[in-house]
Amino acid sequence: MNIKKPFNFIIIMLVIKFTFAQTIYGVIKDSDSNLLFGATIYNSSNSKIGITNEMGVFSVESVKGENKLFISYVGYTSKIITLESTGDSINMGSIVLVNDSLDEIVISGTLRQVSKLKSAVPIELYTANFFKATPKASFFEAIECINGVRPQLNCNVCNTGDIHINGQEGANTMVLIDGLPLVSGLSTVYGLSGIPQSLIKQVEVIKGPASTLYGSEAIGGVINLITKSPETVHPFNLDTFISSWGELNIDLGAKYTLKNSQGLIGINYFNYSNPIDANEDGFTDLTLQHRISIFNKISTKKNSVAFRYFYEDRWGGEMNWNSDFRGGDEVYGESIYTSRIEIFGRYDHSENLFLQYSLNNHDQNSVYGTTSYNAIQTIGFVQGVFSKKVKNHDVLLGATYRYTIYDDNTPATVKIDKTALPGLFAQDQWTLSESKTLLSGIRYDKNSIYGDIWTPRLNFKWASKDESSILRLGFGTGYRVVNVFTEDHAALTGAREVVFTEAILPEKSWNTTINWNKKLYTKYGAILDLDFSVFKTAFSNRILPDYETNPNQIIYGNLDGKAITQGATVTINGMFANGLKINMGATFIDSKIINNNQAQYPFLTEKFSGNYQLNYTLYNPKITIDISGTIIGPMKLPLLGELDTRAPYSPIINIVNLQATYAIKTIEVYAGIKNILDFKPASNSIARAFDPFDSGVEFGANGQVIATPNNTNALSFDPSYVYYSNQGINGFLGIRYHIK
Repeated sequence: MNIKKPFNFIIIMLVIKFTFAQTIYGVIKDSDSNLLFGATIYNSSNSKIGITNEMGVFSVESVKGENKLFISYVGYTSKIITLESTGDSINMGSIVLVNDSLDEIVISGTLRQVSKLKSAVPIELYTANFFKATPKASFFEAIECINGVRPQLNCNVCNTGDIHINGQEGANTMVLIDGLPLVSGLSTVYGLSGIPQSLIKQVEVIKGPASTLYGSEAIGGVINLITKSPETVHPFNLDTFISSWGELNIDLGAKYTLKNSQGLIGINYFNYSNPIDANEDGFTDLTLQHRISIFNKISTKKNSVAFRYFYEDRWGGEMNWNSDFRGGDEVYGESIYTSRIEIFGRYDHSENLFLQYSLNNHDQNSVYGTTSYNAIQTIGFVQGVFSKKVKNHDVLLGATYRYTIYDDNTPATVKIDKTALPGLFAQDQWTLSESKTLLSGIRYDKNSIYGDIWTPRLNFKWASKDESSILRLGFGTGYRVVNVFTEDHAALTGAREVVFTEAILPEKSWNTTINWNKKLYTKYGAILDLDFSVFKTAFSNRILPDYETNPNQIIYGNLDGKAITQGATVTINGMFANGLKINMGATFIDSKIINNNQAQYPFLTEKFSGNYQLNYTLYNPKITIDISGTIIGPMKLPLLGELDTRAPYSPIINIVNLQATYAIKTIEVYAGIKNILDFKPASNSIARAFDPFDSGVEFGANGQVIATPNNTNALSFDPSYVYYSNQGINGFLGIRYHIK
């Protein structure tokens, strides 16, 4: 609303001046002179709050002497103003707040920078501040706070894991760094650690197939980590914390200048070397880890290139294990050495043409008891993208080439695997009208092993005139080429034998999504953002591990029937005039595998999950309180047979975290408690933990365990029955510091 009648404005000011004694008053507007209704003005000198009315006018009580005002409005950059008062009322005139919603730029949906509101593909955007509610030592742990996204542990001993989106297997999730497929294949299991969180600008999440743009592995969804640019970071950043379990995490970041380029360097160091066995099963509750990650990014006007080196030494096992027992049969341990190098970048030839490239080498030297798994994988990737606006069409054309070299010491890899994967894709974003957009795309890949693969998609967006209500419809396909040993840790750990019933074919999926987004503005200054989606994904050639046909085997093969994952997700974001911020979400999943007209629920898939964050800041002194939590419904768990005494379903998981942050100038000190309710899995999660080499187990002719007087339940050593971390309640203390 623009001020067009100065006389009316003067009258309002005079009324305020003579009505209120010892007040500070004025008008809040944006850079386009629109009056802001519901903006909050907090005077920390006397803890008084004022809220702007429909005319953008505010008044707040003052004190004699210094008055420190905190002025905030959702979607705008806050201001802090300090002024002296002699006891009379003060007219501050017009105060302009700058709209920061322009920073909500997303890339993942179309490979072009576009406003989140304008995107035809529903994309969830999370800034770096979102992940500060509870400190996490790795990105794998931090992702837990996103609705519908769940980190899944796959081993009780070495704590390997992957990321599930809307109940789908972790191998169906593609993790990108700056839009490049760096965390894939062999690194799917151990490549999610060591990414310095201080260098993450934002995280974008697409739920549903995105193979049209990203090819294989984007069958279930995409998580794109976008790193900060050297131009936008502080000269120096430090974020470090310790936990009551003995974990130490250090994140360092700094920028520098080299002639015509600017650089950004980040170092992440993590150490946990304190074996704990609270559940008294003889095994470490939490995997011991020692890792370092070094990240360096250099930007010029047209070129950006980054380098990352990652090394990790992790082990879990019996409490008396040390490296002298590595690979032996005296004391059980799982020990993994990981060394990884990444080089990736982007060259902008012109406004319409850019080139992306990456090269990464992942070297894993590991033992799981007496089983040795040594593997090395090198992936080269190059992609050229051309875009052009033709009338009301935004056309995008791309060509990609990905070459993978993989070798390991398993019988499945007799010779070095070399896979070439060239691809072409085209996309057209057609602006039908001011409120309607149609996005269509198709991709063609020619896999050197599996041949031709086509993946189309279609998205439609309708928005109200003020974009407060947006409806998005989407249809897309996806595919995935599978390598069991690089993606499923259960194939390596424990005593189960791995069996392949056939040559594995690529998985394919068909997904339909309906998304509705609504923004609500209340007269009390609160803003609510509601997001609701329903989805359905059908799979063919689904590759699933069979734990039940023979309890001592894991049988892999393509599903003869079909698999369906469907459900709904709802998210509420809100900010209130008193400074309270909320983020709450819930996901409901109906997943089934249909074979021979019989439906089964898949293992380790929850039927519902929920996440929440509540944030409130006190200004005198400035202390921020964060309450966050995760709820995960029961999951079907793999048992070793009918006599297995472990529960067939996990209990409801309820994790509650509390954090308080005290800020003074450029220093933040934070402390809190994670897992306040002390949730832990059952103490008997590892079957026969006392006999990890199965020395007291007798096997029949078909490989099945025979019940004996010393093994009445016919069990063998099995650490794959896992649904959450064994780490119970733990406290933490940390500090953040930056140089402006």
